[in-house]
Amino acid sequence: MALPVEEWRLYAARCWAALEPVLRERLAAASLHDTLRLGCGLLRPEATAVLRRLCRRAPAGKEPAAARFYREEGNRLFGRRHYGTAVRLYSQAASHEPPGSPEVSVCFANRSAALFHLRCFEVCLEDIARAESHGYPDRLLPKVLLRKAECLLCLGRLQDAADALSVVENKIAMDGIMTSPTHQTLLKKLSQLKIKIHEKESCPEPARETCGDIQRKSEIWEENDSISGASSSLSLNFDRERGRHLVASQDILPGQSLLKEEAFVSVLCPGESRLLQDSSETVWDTRVTNADLYCHRCLRQLLASVPCRGCSYAKYCSQSCADMAWEQYHRTECSLGALLLTLGVFCHVALRTVLLAGFAEVSRMVECSHDDDRDLHNPEARCKHLSEAPDTGAGTRSIPGCNDNGQYQSSYQAVFNLLHHAEKHSPEHKFLCMLSAVAVCKQLQEAGLEAAVLNQESSEKWSKPKTCEKTSGELSLELKTMAEAMLRHMLQLQCNAQAITVMQESGSGDSAVVNKKPVRLATALFPVLSLLNHSCCPNISVLFSGTAATVRASQPIPSGQEIFHCYDQAIKMLLKCQMDAGNFLSPGHLLMGEMEDHLAQVYATLGKWQEAARHLERSIEIVEMHHGPSSVEMGHELFKLAQILFNGFAVSEALSTIQRAEEILSVHCGPQSTQIQELQEMKTCLSELPRSILQRT
Repeated sequence: MALPVEEWRLYAARCWAALEPVLRERLAAASLHDTLRLGCGLLRPEATAVLRRLCRRAPAGKEPAAARFYREEGNRLFGRRHYGTAVRLYSQAASHEPPGSPEVSVCFANRSAALFHLRCFEVCLEDIARAESHGYPDRLLPKVLLRKAECLLCLGRLQDAADALSVVENKIAMDGIMTSPTHQTLLKKLSQLKIKIHEKESCPEPARETCGDIQRKSEIWEENDSISGASSSLSLNFDRERGRHLVASQDILPGQSLLKEEAFVSVLCPGESRLLQDSSETVWDTRVTNADLYCHRCLRQLLASVPCRGCSYAKYCSQSCADMAWEQYHRTECSLGALLLTLGVFCHVALRTVLLAGFAEVSRMVECSHDDDRDLHNPEARCKHLSEAPDTGAGTRSIPGCNDNGQYQSSYQAVFNLLHHAEKHSPEHKFLCMLSAVAVCKQLQEAGLEAAVLNQESSEKWSKPKTCEKTSGELSLELKTMAEAMLRHMLQLQCNAQAITVMQESGSGDSAVVNKKPVRLATALFPVLSLLNHSCCPNISVLFSGTAATVRASQPIPSGQEIFHCYDQAIKMLLKCQMDAGNFLSPGHLLMGEMEDHLAQVYATLGKWQEAARHLERSIEIVEMHHGPSSVEMGHELFKLAQILFNGFAVSEALSTIQRAEEILSVHCGPQSTQIQELQEMKTCLSELPRSILQRT
């Protein structure tokens, strides 16, 4: 979810409608700096209460009761030999336990057992080590150490396996009680493993044949001196019409690598949830999302996650990733988990961007932007000024984002200079982004995290933030600077955000044919990749691996031709599918409606509300044809259309759609249903909008 939850958007819209007309006009025409200065005091106490209520829907703290539930569910599924599901449940249990507790050690030990049955021996050994380091009870240790020895045996590490068995034997002997059934079982297992080790030592397995001396020919790559991560076959140009753009400085062949860039910042999208196999529905959600499946730092797929020490939300592929995330940004984000989930991924990306950059660099860039605003009061003047500069092919120092040496690097300076198009965003959207940025900074101040944000705190691992003297009331000047930068980045993301996607299986996985679909895994900023202008006929393709993007030429590109990227491949793919399907499906086929629905979702994600509404209206026509004008399916589609029209401030169309959706859904879902309540809130908000907005829309 890129934007905040709907209830917060509704609240911001009501606040905007309630402002004095003069203040609305000033905010609509204000620079980003003046928007913050004018709007900083508009986050009323009732807004904080609204956010606090909404945050309760997205808890991110540790709950021991939840940990017990997930552990017991894991045990139940383990007993039914659903080992993969058990691993997920044990991971969720571990994320809710405090670090260093005996309970978290039990979670890791239980998870190691499930991993052993999945034959994930290396990861099993890692979990056994975690259980030991977190104080796994000594009386239970022999069983876990036998599992360790068996893993080592399966991996062919015979001496390590023998050493582990010696440790187990000594522990059992020290216990003294050798006649209990438990001890007898352990001794029997110990004896069996000794025999297996002896057999493998006597009859070693033949060495596996190597693949010969065939080596893949390494790709020729010469990095650009002026553009970080780019091939020397590219150059950076600037003109008034196209802005900054990349062109081929030599003939480029299909398949040739043009760019290898690590994201400056990326934030995992929580994603849709799906129910774990055979898990029961209770007060705690047993469904998994992207947040459970991928590392929150490097986006590597998770098998056995390492939980954050402070919250239940962040999960990592290794302790190394957890430590780096904490040092770079998570020690500040950790206590804000529920708020960031409520305010959406764009707000989260904006916060993480300024945390990664550091206050000194953020402050420097914000101050430079104020100087630019004083010199040139509008974007057109600045573009004209730059377009009249000397030939940029000879020197790129005057191009925004380049450093004093004329180099365009994947740096905060480059990120800061991405176009935000503030003049093209609706005043209502800018107001929503401003309120969200201020809400985050106020929470940082009230939580005593300002020192951490300003990099004035010791970097000691897991240290608690120092409490600042100013914990309430007006934002400090430093946090206002951070809020202004966050507002800038939230507006930039509307046209510069890059969706990192992966192919993910849908459904239970029991089908004879595996069904996969592209899933938005994370939202990221790639400063160099953002230089590519959009074309519906791109000449490159982009491939993601973790947080890295690789760009290759998809066709011959002659020297001097611009490099083009299709900003949203999903649109291109869906339109192609739609065209192909039209050759063998009737226009009213349900699949044609589904494609229109998916296109509407993509355009809505990009904030293109009119396009989204147009495709959803076509989908509604097909739904009505198959299910009837008063069906519950029709009601759900109209509800989606009402949301899109509301977000696009298409007031009259939204009100009529809300009325139709209410009439249908009140019959099928009842007048007190959540959807009916949301529709009524939208209607109230739209009816309170001033006449000037109604006329404009």
